Amino acid sequence: MRAVTAGQPAGSRRHKAILQALPLLCLAVSGCSLPGGIRLAAGEAKILVGTPVRDNRTPMDPALACLAERASAKQARVPVIAVGDVRDFTGKFSVGEGNAVTQGGALMVASALGKLGGAVRIAERFDPSIGERELGYSDRRQLGDGRQHVLGGTGAQAPVPWLPYYGGSITASDFYIVGGITEVNYDIRSGGVEARVNSAGPKHRTYTQSVAVDLRLVDTRSLLVVRTISLTKQFTGYESGFGVFRFFGSELFDIGLGAKGQEPLQLGIRTALEEGVLRLAGTAIGIDPGECLSKAGWISEALSTSSPLEVRKASDPQIAKRRHPSGE
Repeated sequence: MRAVTAGQPAGSRRHKAILQALPLLCLAVSGCSLPGGIRLAAGEAKILVGTPVRDNRTPMDPALACLAERASAKQARVPVIAVGDVRDFTGKFSVGEGNAVTQGGALMVASALGKLGGAVRIAERFDPSIGERELGYSDRRQLGDGRQHVLGGTGAQAPVPWLPYYGGSITASDFYIVGGITEVNYDIRSGGVEARVNSAGPKHRTYTQSVAVDLRLVDTRSLLVVRTISLTKQFTGYESGFGVFRFFGSELFDIGLGAKGQEPLQLGIRTALEEGVLRLAGTAIGIDPGECLSKAGWISEALSTSSPLEVRKASDPQIAKRRHPSGE
C-alpha cells in the first residue's frame, strides 16, 4: 500500500490523513495483528513472541486414536515396526527456496506410528548410529554404567567396571515402512475474476496444486512386500483484494488492500503420510482401518487435548460415556 503525491507538499493534511489511516485499514481488512514482545534481560530490547508451542495436530489424529483404541480392545500381539528411508523423490528444487517438499518424510512416519500408542512398537532403524557405537564400546569392554558387575558363571572372579554383553539385546522388527514423496504438481487448476472501473475495483483468484506419496509395508524376515499405498492430496490457495489507482485533484493515489492464503504444503504431506501409516499399520495389526478413516477431520476439541486418544474420546460421546458412566 502506498500513496504518491504530485503538485502538493508532502505535509498536506490529506496526505497525512491517508498515511495515518492505512495501518487501520490493514487491521480491518486483511486481519493484520501486532505480535507482543518480552524482554529477557535488563537493558535488552524486546523480542517478538508469537503463539505458544503446541502439539503438531493433523486431521488424521482422531483416526489414529481410533485405530489405537481398536487395537487395545483386540488384545492381539503387538507388532514391532521399523521406519526406513521415506524421502523426497520429486526432485523439485529452487535456488531461492531450496527443496519444494519436506526432506523429513521418515521422521513424519515415525511420529505417526508414535500416535498409535501401544498399538505398535517402534524399532529404531533410521539412525541407529548411537546404539551401534555403544555396542562397539561394549565389545571392546569400554562401556560402563558406574557400577561393578560380576560376570555370569564366574562368581569367584572379581567384579568388573564394564558392562558384560552376551548378544541378543536388540529386538527384531516384524515389518518396516519405506517409500517416499513422489509427486508435486504446481498450478493444476487456477482461475479468478478482476474488474476495474476508473482504475478502481476488486480481484479474486484461486489456484490448486497437489502432491502424492507412495509407501509400502515390508516383512522384515522374508522381505516380501505385504502392502503398498499410493495417496494424493490437493491444496487450494486464494488471493483477493481491492485496489485504487487514480488522481484526486492534483494528487495520485495508488492503494491496494487484500489478503491471500494457502493450505500449508508440508502439513498436507504429513497428513497424507499419516493416512498411509494408518492403513499400513492396520494391515500389520490385523484390523481393517476403514471405520477409523471415516473419523478423520479437524475437530475443535483437538486444540485442548494432549493425545490422539483424548482427541478420539472428545469427538465420540459414547466412548466418554463408557469410560465415565457418570458422564463426568
